[in-house]
Amino acid sequence: MTGTELTHLQRAIAELRQCVGSLRSQYGDSTEVRRLANDVDRLGIDAADFAGLPTPRSPQATRGGKPEKVVVPDTPYDPALWLGADDEGVGGIQPHRQ
Repeated sequence: MTGTELTHLQRAIAELRQCVGSLRSQYGDSTEVRRLANDVDRLGIDAADFAGLPTPRSPQATRGGKPEKVVVPDTPYDPALWLGADDEGVGGIQPHRQ
């Protein structure tokens, strides 16, 4: 890849980052917007790897933001949540017939 192509690629990634920022301001921090932001970050990382440049810092780090913490409780789930659910690879629970 030539220097010109790399410059075009980096400019396109910067434009995508701006577009995702606009989407975030319009739609909030939804799952879809976070996935798009992650994809753009990944493109930036891959482009830097390709060019042999140091890995760029994520926009979240440059904004002074902290990664989102997801608290997963260690209390048992209500067994009623799983009634009728398939166990992956095992199949559904069949009612007992006599």
